[in-house]
Amino acid sequence: MNINFADYTLEYIVVILAAIILYLIYYVFAKDSSYDKNIRSIATVVEELNRELFYVKKKLADTQKDIQAESKSRMSDDEIYQEIERSVYDMVQPLYLDLKKMQENINAIDAQIDSRLSMLESGVKQINIPSSIHANDDEKIISLYKQGVSLDTIAKELHLSKPEVEFVLKINKIK
Repeated sequence: MNINFADYTLEYIVVILAAIILYLIYYVFAKDSSYDKNIRSIATVVEELNRELFYVKKKLADTQKDIQAESKSRMSDDEIYQEIERSVYDMVQPLYLDLKKMQENINAIDAQIDSRLSMLESGVKQINIPSSIHANDDEKIISLYKQGVSLDTIAKELHLSKPEVEFVLKINKIK
């Protein structure tokens, strides 16, 4: 009984690479859920800001009516415009500051996402999958397979394992 350690080594390498890829997929999904939670909280804040903006607009309309009702003596159009501008500025300024803070938070999250994606991409680029097991045997395997020789026979004739033969055929998109 002859045990070929190269067969087991390749299988261990494939299992280890599969484990690394599964871990990377888990990491990406975990981070995605974290970012999803952050985005939901930002959406809630935006919804609250929209509600506040609605009330500000309503208050602005009420203020305009009050200004017109209180001033029986006619105000000039410029005075009305300036009063409205002041009221709007006083009401919108806090919203503007909150939106600016939200934009900064979104930019920070975006920068984190970009840096983490680049780290993941560089990590994935470092994983090197061999294009073939035995480059010299590829042509022989393909040729024998196209002639109708079974995988077991090819493996025995070339002193390879059946999974190695199948791997070469899959890499070359034949099987």
